[in-house]
Amino acid sequence: MEARAINRYIGTSPRKMRLVVDLIRGKGVEEALSILHFVPKHAAKAAEKVLRSAISNLQNKDEAGRLDTATLYVKEAFVDGGATMKRVLPAPMGRAFRVRKRSNHVTVVVAQRALARKAAAKAPAKAPKAEAAKATQETAS
Repeated sequence: MEARAINRYIGTSPRKMRLVVDLIRGKGVEEALSILHFVPKHAAKAAEKVLRSAISNLQNKDEAGRLDTATLYVKEAFVDGGATMKRVLPAPMGRAFRVRKRSNHVTVVVAQRALARKAAAKAPAKAPKAEAAKATQETAS
């Protein structure tokens, strides 16, 4: 199971946001939250907000209501460019320079680790086989 969160029109450039988002891609959710909390970049606050929203979306999507955050990880995290506002800055000798104020869209996808689910599903199935193997060894000796 997976859930996504998108925050649009964030007022930083996509290049600056990508530096932050690249730090959390593929990491566990708890590790990613601690990384974003302590990164000294302004873009980390917006990225942390999106990650927390994705976690919340996944918990709301789950029918049981409670998921172990230790099994969650950041499956995808990417930044797309948003709208660019064009502004004019006065320049010497009557000229004007164009200032481009960039924005971005951040998307974070959070999912459960497949290994944890498969291990939980296989664990009860192995127990009867192991007991049967022990029983045959005991009868053989």
